Amino acid sequence: MIIGVGIDVAEIERFGAALGRTPQLAERLFLERELLLPGGERRGIASLAARFAAKEALAKALGAPGGLLWTDAEVCVEDSGQPRLEVRGTVAARAAELGVRSWHVSLSHDAGVASAVVIAEG
Repeated sequence: MIIGVGIDVAEIERFGAALGRTPQLAERLFLERELLLPGGERRGIASLAARFAAKEALAKALGAPGGLLWTDAEVCVEDSGQPRLEVRGTVAARAAELGVRSWHVSLSHDAGVASAVVIAEG
């Protein structure tokens, strides 16, 4: 059963400008392993914007309650390239309240816009 669906878009240039203006913003939004590629190089802005959109979409799928911590949701990538979500803390607690047992996530970026869709399933 679908418990919630969320979708979000982020303008890549605007997101990059926000990160540039506020350097500590990246650390408030992402875990270090989300910021870095497997070889240790920093992810590109389009990739980070898509991850931010996924976290926004996740919050929407949970009913957009206050008090969720950005770093309690992590966007991971399988070896196959498929994205997945790992949740903990505040996000896991809200998901448990709603009966969420699994997540589906899709990320995209093109034409200056990053987007994400998240489905919470119970």
